[in-house]
Amino acid sequence: MHYGTIKKTDIANGLGVRVSLFVSGCRNKCKGCFNQITWDFNFGNIFTEMTEMEILEALAPSYIDGLTVLGGEPFEEENQEVLAPFLELVKKAYPKKNIWCYTGYLYDKDLLPADGRKHTAFTNRMLACIDVLVDGPFVESLKDLTLNFRGSRNQRIIDLANNCLMKL
Repeated sequence: MHYGTIKKTDIANGLGVRVSLFVSGCRNKCKGCFNQITWDFNFGNIFTEMTEMEILEALAPSYIDGLTVLGGEPFEEENQEVLAPFLELVKKAYPKKNIWCYTGYLYDKDLLPADGRKHTAFTNRMLACIDVLVDGPFVESLKDLTLNFRGSRNQRIIDLANNCLMKL
């Protein structure tokens, strides 16, 4: 897996101060995407053990509330295989910090069901680590700059830990 960037103090992609990992690779290719450069699976740097350690170290300060994973598309099959064990490592190292993840796929249609188009052997492991999932493709005609933590009105913020939609 490749990644485009790591933001070590991000306040735009989830509640509180976060570390954000922008993975590379996306087949959704939403019109008007803010991060088109990450559609290429080979964009950026290779995600290595050193990358993992860098992120774990960045998560250490008490003012960091958690990790956000976005992209690109974290739920592309190639990315899930790398992210599942990494997210488990983060959860083990920092059980009190939360993990947010952004996806252009739908939780209840594409990810959760065993026959969902993006469900793999790694999906449930990823979902078990994610506290908040922002799902749904960016739809340019539904773009709304007044929304918190999402770009278009169709996207949902799902509290996976409590199995409910968040109103932010």
